[in-house]
Amino acid sequence: MNCSSSESGPTARVAFVLVEDFGMLGFASALDSLRYANAISNRPVYHWKIYSTDGDPVRSSAGVRIAVDGVIDDACGSDLVMVLAGLNAERFRDQGMSEALRRLTRKGAILGGVSLGPYILARAGLLNGYRCTVHWENLAAFKEEFPRVNVSAEVFEIDRDRVTCSGGTAVLDLMLELIGARLGRTLAAQVADACILDRMRSRGDPQRMPLRLRVGVSHPKLLRAIELIETSPEHRTDKRQLAAGVGLSERQLERLFRGYLDTTPSRYARDHRLARARDLLRQTGMSVIEVAVACGFTTASHFTKSYREHFGKTPGEDRGGFAIRH
Repeated sequence: MNCSSSESGPTARVAFVLVEDFGMLGFASALDSLRYANAISNRPVYHWKIYSTDGDPVRSSAGVRIAVDGVIDDACGSDLVMVLAGLNAERFRDQGMSEALRRLTRKGAILGGVSLGPYILARAGLLNGYRCTVHWENLAAFKEEFPRVNVSAEVFEIDRDRVTCSGGTAVLDLMLELIGARLGRTLAAQVADACILDRMRSRGDPQRMPLRLRVGVSHPKLLRAIELIETSPEHRTDKRQLAAGVGLSERQLERLFRGYLDTTPSRYARDHRLARARDLLRQTGMSVIEVAVACGFTTASHFTKSYREHFGKTPGEDRGGFAIRH
């Protein structure tokens, strides 16, 4: 198809590129935000079309098939091209899509990735030197695979001509930010109101719910200990350092974990390390020993034994599994 650069005008052209097993929640959020913007403006301020790699319908992670308007090359002339991907996108390889995305950016399109869509942009070399975000389950693996990309844990990122989003309802926050930047904050607020939102999250908001809600406790020192376990490798493997980090003795820390979570600090930290290891095994090409070292295990045998006890299978056996995502 003969591509020409998009011209500015009253209607912005948005292309949604769907990848097999994309998330319906993010897709619906993006579509409805644009639909509401048109309805409230009483004119077509946005026009959108849906594409796939081959022009065939695309199955979502919920099993729903979505008909498309054409192949990705037909998206030439779009102002914004959003790649939506979810389950198993970390394994997705398609040289044709990479080349098509590079052509689109050369023609001036803004490129976006939703949930695990950034994997596809990064593999095409289109996120090198850019700030981006990805779904929180994949943050560690994404950073390992793409060291030239500046990865954050923000709910969404806008960096020059790249927009990325962690997926789910965060897509709505990203679209509201884009609508506000183009058409004004008043219209964006009206769209949010139509979507029954009580506030619009900004880029600086975290992806995950507050820790106290996620773990179901409110004790400040226990919450601080869990935060250190989740963010600091040193505190994950050294109980004495963890206790000192929250201003408690090791015995006091033990009592807190047993009383509120029916576990020990060491076991909680080990389970967190194993969960990260499982993500790395399923989402990267790292070897078992590389994963073990990255997650603080000193030997492959210790790692394998701990992994089997926790998950009921060895790291190698689990490598081909999948997690429910986005």
